[in-house]
Amino acid sequence: MNIGEVASRSGLPPKTIRYYEDIGLVRPQRGSNGYRAFRETDLHKLIFLGRARALGFSIEDCRVLLSLYEDESRESAQVKAIAQQHLSAIEEKITQLQAMHATLSHLVNSCHGDDRPDCPILNDLAGQAAGG
Repeated sequence: MNIGEVASRSGLPPKTIRYYEDIGLVRPQRGSNGYRAFRETDLHKLIFLGRARALGFSIEDCRVLLSLYEDESRESAQVKAIAQQHLSAIEEKITQLQAMHATLSHLVNSCHGDDRPDCPILNDLAGQAAGG
């Protein structure tokens, strides 16, 4: 398969596929003309990487997960540990986003949004108490 076909079948843009090749995540063969020649195994790796990235795994996590995927003697505990660590990071981010949401909602509700210059949102961003 050429890069256009593998891009279409994997759902990844050619630029991303070239990047994954540059950093060694996939290694397509090269034809005599120098063009990339992707195999079915390359396609499966790209689909795997696309899914892992969609779930927010870092490139380095993807590298490790791909290596575990290809290692038939792997222990699922290794995979679970990586996924659990990532899940914990997602849960922490959700907590941070919920706190940001609560703060910003309060500020938006506190602001009159009229023609007066006083603004609790700007005061908070400036580190000033309301009305200060």
